[in-house]
Amino acid sequence: MKLSIAIADTNALPNTFVVYRGFKSCIPKAAKLGYEGVELALKRADEINPQQLQTLLAEHQMTVSCISTGQVYAADNLLFIHENEAKRNEVKHIFRELIDLAGQFGQIVNIGRVRGHLNNHTISEAEDLFVDVAQDLCDYALTREVTLVLEPVNRYEIDFINSVEEGVALIKKVNRSNMKLMPDVFHMNIEDRTIGTELARHIDFIQYIHFADSNRLAPGQGHLDFSDIFDCLFKAEYDGWISTEILPIPDPDTAARQAAEFLLPLIKMYNQRREDAGLVFKDAHF
Repeated sequence: MKLSIAIADTNALPNTFVVYRGFKSCIPKAAKLGYEGVELALKRADEINPQQLQTLLAEHQMTVSCISTGQVYAADNLLFIHENEAKRNEVKHIFRELIDLAGQFGQIVNIGRVRGHLNNHTISEAEDLFVDVAQDLCDYALTREVTLVLEPVNRYEIDFINSVEEGVALIKKVNRSNMKLMPDVFHMNIEDRTIGTELARHIDFIQYIHFADSNRLAPGQGHLDFSDIFDCLFKAEYDGWISTEILPIPDPDTAARQAAEFLLPLIKMYNQRREDAGLVFKDAHF
């Protein structure tokens, strides 16, 4: 298990869920705090200069854990289940470029709120539209060895795919080997019966996990039982990324430090337990 942190460009929207803004200035900060990865929060692939990013990552011994796409939805209201076919094709075009970038960095692209609101769709209609777009993108991503990960989001932010169980059901309908799940324990605290047990129950579908506390602050600043979450993940033999997607409160540097100081000792113990048990990393994205 390794720890990552979400970072956006300096021109990201004010409501973007990231701790840090500015890759050049914040990747070094994250590395000093002990993070091993950076989650690139992008709205377009051309926000990143691949050569400059590669140099920056190498200099600070960091790697990209994932490319997240919340801004694709927030900036332009583009949706996988948009009723307009031209808009759905625009989403496909943007995601193909992000998939190309992920082929070089991280090999994982997330699908969060960009999946869309139901609006006038029935759930069945929304699922059909999602499956059509997701299958097309998964087939494209497979040629780049990229996995797409669907993130369930709580009911107060979106009305389509709120729980882990709902996410798994939709992934089964997509029926592609490179379509997985990205649970977020903040959303799970609202939507799921339990957190650790549900993660373990659906572990075969889980590729990547977002961590934030119950109040969307750094882990350790709320009431979630992270010891139980780590115990359940250990029993399920999870060996993927944990990424902090938290509010920059009281300020970005403090929030990033709080998360690192709380999580890194737990991750160190987790990895030691795995080593003592004779378990090895099996995630190719490491």
